[in-house]
Amino acid sequence: MTSYGGSRATSSGSRTNGLAIASLCCGIVGLFFLNIVLGPLAIIFGAVSRRQTAVNNGAGMAKAGIILGIVDVVLWLVLLLVAANNGGFGWYVGG
Repeated sequence: MTSYGGSRATSSGSRTNGLAIASLCCGIVGLFFLNIVLGPLAIIFGAVSRRQTAVNNGAGMAKAGIILGIVDVVLWLVLLLVAANNGGFGWYVGG
């Protein structure tokens, strides 16, 4: 069935690798939340995606995801060092 205008909605044969998209998303979200979990996931997804894809099917996204994953892990290490130098982690429940 054709859509309005006469062209098919799925006319493009090339698709972006899902792992490249997952790597980029994990890297971006990891900058703000759960960076120690999402950073390594971004690195792993990006590495697997780079082995699977050609240049035009998400290799750039995978590379960006790997870089953001590394930034996430480094950010976690910096935050850990800052917390350790300031007396550690603590929960204050007011009262």
